[in-house]
Amino acid sequence: MKHIAPLLSLAFCLCLTNPVFSTDTPAMVVELWPDYVPDEKPGLFGPEKVVMSPKLDVSQVEVTESTRMITNVTKPTITIYRPAKEKDTGTAMLICPGGGYWNLYWELEGEEVATWLNSIGVTGIILKYRVPRRPDEPKAEPARRPLQDSQRAMSLVRSKAKDWDINPDRIGIIGFSAGGHLAIATAIKFDERSYTPQDEIDKISCRPNFAVMAYSGYLKNKDKDQLAPGLSIPKETPPVFLVHGGSDLISPPEHSVMMYLALKRAGIPAELHVYANTAHDFAIRPGDRPFSTWPQSCAAWLRQQGFLATDRVELKN
Repeated sequence: MKHIAPLLSLAFCLCLTNPVFSTDTPAMVVELWPDYVPDEKPGLFGPEKVVMSPKLDVSQVEVTESTRMITNVTKPTITIYRPAKEKDTGTAMLICPGGGYWNLYWELEGEEVATWLNSIGVTGIILKYRVPRRPDEPKAEPARRPLQDSQRAMSLVRSKAKDWDINPDRIGIIGFSAGGHLAIATAIKFDERSYTPQDEIDKISCRPNFAVMAYSGYLKNKDKDQLAPGLSIPKETPPVFLVHGGSDLISPPEHSVMMYLALKRAGIPAELHVYANTAHDFAIRPGDRPFSTWPQSCAAWLRQQGFLATDRVELKN
């Protein structure tokens, strides 16, 4: 994997959108947990901080320059970026940046993704989940606390759908690398909370209506051509879009292939794109290589699935 209380008690704060990006409205930051963060012990890490990713070789990643990451996250949040009103479809997506469950690639796989989603009329909601791994989370396995954060985030967004002018039946999730694993884990493990429910929000469904996964890891069994232990596909799994690089050395394409085959066998609508001669970490940046067209393919898939329809009458009910 990658290197390197009730609603009224929620704390809201406003911050300005980073001027580097072209999102149409200021972002709103909302804390996930009103009273306490489950399974969290204070004092394990220093203050939350921004660090730069290492500059890597083209054989490892497609975006080789350093970008901003966030680490030492102990207070998970969601950051909401709204599209221009005239573009808004009522659809929203929870964004899970990658980083091997050690860091969050906040710029490349968070803010830039929110900008793209806004451009197609989708509200982008970046999940700042807990990193790095806690001492009881093995290095070779997915960390378990991020799923608590993503389940809570899905329920929170759905609970605020009316206030935020979001269609509660069009709330999806998108993830990159380890964030891709988190996205599919959220999409298939919706029938049981991974934490003790805290309030009324946790009574609201945490099932995404669709999922998008980019160069995901932790999906394939290490020794067999099958899904990794702990992953199974329930019949209520939502539609899934997968994309991967054929030359990915960090998270080989077999991870997405195994997931696609499992989804197909379970009768879940799924679409898979594997791009030849493509490494890890291509995110959604434009370019002249075939893989850079995947966001357009994904938007077409979302439109075909009915998630980018402009009929928003259901929001008024």
